[in-house]
Amino acid sequence: MEAITALMKAFLGSLRDLLPIIAVIAFFQLVVLQEPLPNLVSILFGLLLVVSGLTLFIFGLEMGLFPIGESMAQAFARKGSVVWLMIFAFCLGFGTTVAEPALTAVADEAAEVAAEGGMIQHNEQAMDDYANGLRYTVALSVGFAIMLGVLRILKGWSIQYMIIGGYIGVVVLTIFAPESIIGVAYDSGGVTTSTITVPLVTALGVGLASAIKGRNPMIDGFGLIAFASLLPMMFVMIYGMVIA
Repeated sequence: MEAITALMKAFLGSLRDLLPIIAVIAFFQLVVLQEPLPNLVSILFGLLLVVSGLTLFIFGLEMGLFPIGESMAQAFARKGSVVWLMIFAFCLGFGTTVAEPALTAVADEAAEVAAEGGMIQHNEQAMDDYANGLRYTVALSVGFAIMLGVLRILKGWSIQYMIIGGYIGVVVLTIFAPESIIGVAYDSGGVTTSTITVPLVTALGVGLASAIKGRNPMIDGFGLIAFASLLPMMFVMIYGMVIA
């Protein structure tokens, strides 16, 4: 009964979060465009699926991914093995990024546009190679980004100076990178902070900061996602310069 009650609360919370979006769409469709909603039954059913999916996703995060991420980080901290912690951080960043649906969509779209623009051959093999190269480049960058973020937590380094230095590097690479890859690189930094990567990486940072004496989870536990957004932009621009 407690689980059912919590699930219903999550459902109502998801519905409340989506109500502003629903209200905006309804206002512009009915008041501004003054047209009826097409396929009203289908739209309502789709909204129900969206709310249900979002509810199950949030419920699953709170029940499974957040606890296991925090517990594993704390276990690694107690074990005292920096090497294994770094390997785990890299594998976590790489694995979650490869599995990101948003990254797959962006990589496939970028490959199609590159083929149409004549940058690569317009065949399935060339497009698959380009898309997979982009995906694995981003995944590698996120793996190294999470390692860097974990090392920052262990050493207690100040995040602002690292982020400022990183974005200076992004600006410098933007000057030399091919124009065709710059937009893709910037978007790649955004798609890494999506449904799969964010929960596990956030749980890792908070759990690790909670387990290390002298670290504040609020100050030191967050910030890993910033590295996961920053490094992909740099790596993808370097990838563009290499294949160019």
